[in-house]
Amino acid sequence: MEYRPLGRTGLMVSELCLGTMQWGWTADEHQARDVMDAYVEAGGNFLDTADVYSRWAKDNPGGVSEQIIGRWMMDRGNRRDLVIATKVRGPMWDGPNGAGLSRRHIMDAVEDSLRRLQVDAIDLYQAHADDPDAPLDETLRAFDDLVHQGKVHYLGASNYAAWRFGKALSISEREGWARFESLQPHYNLVHRGEFERELRPLCESESVGVIPYSPLAGGFLTGKYVRGADLPGSARAEGIDARYGASDRAWSALDAGQTVAKASGKTIAQVALAWLLTQPVVSSAIIGANTVEQLGDSLGAAGYRLSPAEMEQLNEASGGSFEWND
Repeated sequence: MEYRPLGRTGLMVSELCLGTMQWGWTADEHQARDVMDAYVEAGGNFLDTADVYSRWAKDNPGGVSEQIIGRWMMDRGNRRDLVIATKVRGPMWDGPNGAGLSRRHIMDAVEDSLRRLQVDAIDLYQAHADDPDAPLDETLRAFDDLVHQGKVHYLGASNYAAWRFGKALSISEREGWARFESLQPHYNLVHRGEFERELRPLCESESVGVIPYSPLAGGFLTGKYVRGADLPGSARAEGIDARYGASDRAWSALDAGQTVAKASGKTIAQVALAWLLTQPVVSSAIIGANTVEQLGDSLGAAGYRLSPAEMEQLNEASGGSFEWND
């Protein structure tokens, strides 16, 4: 496993970040502990969660993923070896202030996350999504206060439009506040335009670390999908097919990835992850797994980089240059 700085900061994170949305949803606590143990054993040090994970699941009030991570860290005694990232924004309790990025919600939510994670400080505290109802300066001042209070070390964001993210960076610079040092975009080989049109040049210009989520396109880039063949038997497969199945460009990218994988002795999933990790703007790619076996395939991308010719081959198959629309 290789380590990279998170954007312009001195914080070193493993090139593969373990996403934990599935803890308490599609993976129980025993499975989650096995996966986290295997991830750390492979050299991983970067775990990403959110306070809202996974509130949509049956009998899950939210916060369960943080609780599982907190108990695991206490049992293993490995807090100092890890970089823990969580997020705030989603609905966590009833009432008009139970969600969002108001100062009130942030200040309450961070205390809950600290308690569930059983830590004194959160390494990377992220706005899970933009909140148009909360003034940016209110949100950013609250985040800055958390950094000065020592409850948060670094700040990040996810799911922001480029103009809002750029405005946030500008406000923080003007006021001398701690700024967003990372961005989590939805970005992969078959979903490029949303990030590459405006967010990519902004992140490169401002030295913002990029932590792509859904790097395998929800499973489309794992080799489970074959053009013209029956879908894997799951509701999720139907959703993935609806998104990518009608796109010739997506299938072309998948075919090109398979070609590169076969020639290099890698899997298509490892090629898709390497496509991200070969880009200097990417600090870490978020992987997910319900089992140790699923994790193993993604871990095979550690230290793996594509050649310029392979990058060109995949870029052309998935749409040409970095300047195309989804």
